[in-house]
Amino acid sequence: MTDTTTSATEGTGGTGAARRSDERASLRAHRVSVTRRAASVLLGYPDECFFDRLPLVARAVAGLPRGAVREALDEFCEYATTTPEPRLCEHYTDVFDPRHRRTLYLTHYSDGDARRRDRDLAEVAGVYARAGWRMGADARPDHLCVVLEFAARGDAAAGEELLAWFRPALDVLGTALHAHGTAYARVLDAVRLTLPSPRGGFDAV
Repeated sequence: MTDTTTSATEGTGGTGAARRSDERASLRAHRVSVTRRAASVLLGYPDECFFDRLPLVARAVAGLPRGAVREALDEFCEYATTTPEPRLCEHYTDVFDPRHRRTLYLTHYSDGDARRRDRDLAEVAGVYARAGWRMGADARPDHLCVVLEFAARGDAAAGEELLAWFRPALDVLGTALHAHGTAYARVLDAVRLTLPSPRGGFDAV
């Protein structure tokens, strides 16, 4: 009788632990999705649509748990909110200059072989197609905003794999943005914190 009771208790405890683990995983997935969706907007060109969406993004960021990711995105939202539109547009154009290895087109961080870049673009487009994801007519599949949007609202698993594949490019871009001294570096910080750290596990979110 004692053995049966113990077994049943252990079974119930195991089920509860599994449920809590699933809940934590679901919560983290939501936070990662919010982070990547916010970053996809914040890294866009600061036009009228950008400023229309900025308050919504800021509220979504405020709903994230306190920590490095929220701090990084909050910092950029504050910067974008307090910077006049013409100045932010000028800054954006200066920052994302491919001549200085600061571009949001992630295949540009490969070895410079045009044929390899075309092959990589085709592979990324194939990932979107298999997931039934449609890009805008004027979008390129390797643009970081497109990849983040796909990871947040398309296929989370496939998007995670794409971001992991582009991790070296994200690291190069993040380093370049910090060296340039721009607030956009903080958005890249948040994006990279959603990916596994080199030592294993996740740094944040």
